[in-house]
Amino acid sequence: MIKIVILVSLIIFDLITKYLIKDNLFLNQSIKINEYFDLVYVQNFGVSFGLFSGYVSHWILIFIALIVVILIFYLFIKSDKQLEKLAYFFVIIGALSNIIDRLINSYVVDFILLHYENFYWPAFNLADIYITIGIIMLIISFFIKSKTVK
Repeated sequence: MIKIVILVSLIIFDLITKYLIKDNLFLNQSIKINEYFDLVYVQNFGVSFGLFSGYVSHWILIFIALIVVILIFYLFIKSDKQLEKLAYFFVIIGALSNIIDRLINSYVVDFILLHYENFYWPAFNLADIYITIGIIMLIISFFIKSKTVK
């Protein structure tokens, strides 16, 4: 039950932040927070870093993402390592949140822009952070032994 509460809470938090950005900034508007971080409103019609933007229907991207989530959920169920299960859980949360956003808007709202001098990382959102955390945890789990879940 606690996992469902966490899942729903993190998805809602991500979707609320996206809504606030979309509702309060113009498209491509940027607000400088400090010398390394800006808030920006970007519409991502592709996948990671905007790849395939304009080449693939958002319905195809949603379908592929759902297949990936089902596969990751299967891996989640089959895993007996706590850290690995938690990693899959975070990836599922992020993926579901971006799927919901794409269902609502036909694109994903990205708004976090990190940079150093003239070097900019592509904009991303909280769901992307959840996915990244999950992938890092998954990599770590491959290198350490974890207690089995009973």
